[in-house]
Amino acid sequence: MSTTNPKGAAFKIDHSYHYPEKKNILLTNIRQRPLLYFMAIPIIVYYVVFHYIPMLGIAIGFQNYLPAKGFLNSQWVGLDQFTRFFHSMNFERLVRNTFLISFYDLLFGFPVPVLFALLLNEVKNTKFKKVTQTITYMPHFISLVVICGLIYTFTKSNSPLAQLVAAFTGNKAENLLSNAKYFRTIYVVSGIWQGFGWGSIIYFAALSGVDPTLYEASFLDGAGRFQQTIHVTLPSIAPTIIIMLILRIGSLMSVGHEKIILLYSPITYKTSDVIASYVYRSGLREMNFSYGTAVGLFNSVINLVLVLGANWISRRVTETSLW
Repeated sequence: MSTTNPKGAAFKIDHSYHYPEKKNILLTNIRQRPLLYFMAIPIIVYYVVFHYIPMLGIAIGFQNYLPAKGFLNSQWVGLDQFTRFFHSMNFERLVRNTFLISFYDLLFGFPVPVLFALLLNEVKNTKFKKVTQTITYMPHFISLVVICGLIYTFTKSNSPLAQLVAAFTGNKAENLLSNAKYFRTIYVVSGIWQGFGWGSIIYFAALSGVDPTLYEASFLDGAGRFQQTIHVTLPSIAPTIIIMLILRIGSLMSVGHEKIILLYSPITYKTSDVIASYVYRSGLREMNFSYGTAVGLFNSVINLVLVLGANWISRRVTETSLW
């Protein structure tokens, strides 16, 4: 095809160029960066072996699974295991406890790392800032067994905390972990203490990416530090906060069984027993593999619905989403 430019000179447009196909781009990238793709192989193998292949075990939840027969030869029972759980006397208690513990942790625990990062970001003394960060990171690396041992020590009847609670309530000092009404509070508060320092790292990274010229412009407009935080800092890190919130909502029905099992007892099941601990007892200790798998699968489906819903709402309201 030929055409004429404004000066009248004729020139031709070449349509012979073809954009490379996606598979060709991948092969080209592999040839150009073989070391990077080689380094990714162990990660890919890890996820395939420990995350994707175990998905085949979902079939156990639809069977009357017997280890001697394997999941290929065990009797298929359809949704019987799920129906058994829905009609169980523990169903309402498990769902309520799981939701409330996770919801309280989200309500009170999610803002703490954000506030901590914002406050520490205002500190000008670099040495003090680094020491504070190191101290707050440390609980994350302490063994959970040690953490639970500390909780037992600080909540037993002769501890200062138990004495303080007794003074406020007017009751006799008691082991706080043996009282069901205190379990959720102890669990959530100890979780906040253990994780807020580590959780603030991502917000410190987001704060380091805020454009300094925005602060300069707001200062020239007469904004103080608090106004700069509200109108510059928070809007700048809002996408990070939203993404983290979506991920937390997606795990709203996931309360880890390790800490629960280390802290709870039969007398506190009323407020402490959650789906994860119930799966552990019924699936492993009582060897009801199919039943435990069905309960765990139900929990996973609920979390999937929550994360999809939170992502959809966030995309509609804030235009920020995971995908």
